[in-house]
Amino acid sequence: MRERFDEMGPEQRLEYVIENLRSLPAELVEPAIDLLLRANEIEYAVVLCREHGMIQRAVDILVDAGDYLWAAQITKSAGSPEEAERLLRSGLEYYISMEMYGRAISAATALNLPPDQIDALYREGIAFESKSMDLSRAHAALESMMSAVAMLETDEEVKRELMDAIQEELDRERGSAEATAPPANRSQLRREDDKIDGDRFC
Repeated sequence: MRERFDEMGPEQRLEYVIENLRSLPAELVEPAIDLLLRANEIEYAVVLCREHGMIQRAVDILVDAGDYLWAAQITKSAGSPEEAERLLRSGLEYYISMEMYGRAISAATALNLPPDQIDALYREGIAFESKSMDLSRAHAALESMMSAVAMLETDEEVKRELMDAIQEELDRERGSAEATAPPANRSQLRREDDKIDGDRFC
């Protein structure tokens, strides 16, 4: 089987690996993982590692890709809660440094950090998104945050303050853009709000 695999072209090998991910012969697992990583098929590579009990390899792949949340989940499921917590803390630092506040909030929530620390991350995220994105993307991201706040397990008064702060940012961004936009374009700005996702918070 290895000989036939080596004779395939790169695209054919990749297609074969993905289609037969859960039934690959043991001799093809390592080269298949390498192939998937070269093709940036991270999820398939991780699934293949887990199928063959290569938990640490899966975790290493995810950490290299910056996905500490999934790495921690796999580690915890494998019976290593202490290592999972370490990964979450490393991920929290990484996501904050990369200004990926949605993931930072997820890591902080999984770590059961105090509500005021999680609230601070929401506020940092609001400030970052409103400064760094155009109106339509900022609007979508802020609305996404408002939905997340609504599900947050925290004091109702704190939750209300956060949602009010987000709403103020939405109103400010909308008012600023409409004040400078030509009249014919103002309705288009509203329509674009509905079409563009705030992917920074996923």
